[in-house]
Amino acid sequence: MIVAGFGMRAAASLVDLTQALSGLPAHPQLLATLRAKGETEVFQSFASSQNLATCLLEEDEIAGIETPTRSSRILARFGTGSLAEAAALVAARRHGTARLIHPRHISTDGLVTVALAEVHPQ
Repeated sequence: MIVAGFGMRAAASLVDLTQALSGLPAHPQLLATLRAKGETEVFQSFASSQNLATCLLEEDEIAGIETPTRSSRILARFGTGSLAEAAALVAARRHGTARLIHPRHISTDGLVTVALAEVHPQ
């Protein structure tokens, strides 16, 4: 299973999220993000339009997760270098061991980040 982890700013639109997903090298079976972001109307519409389940995480679940890329702003706010990478890894680890297969990609407008993790069942 492949999990796409998302970070997004409040101004992100359905088009922004869809474009971020379309630029990935593999199609996920699950979308992951923080609960506060995943419960927004835009993210729920996005997940529904893609016919994909979501895994909504609490902030404390991603704190301390090591990521290959680092944003000083995200590190200070969430305790991890990349919200997208951490969300993908944490959600994937719920289903087995996981590894990041695509580090965070930042959308051209800077409103969305997305990363992919792959589950290896135990």
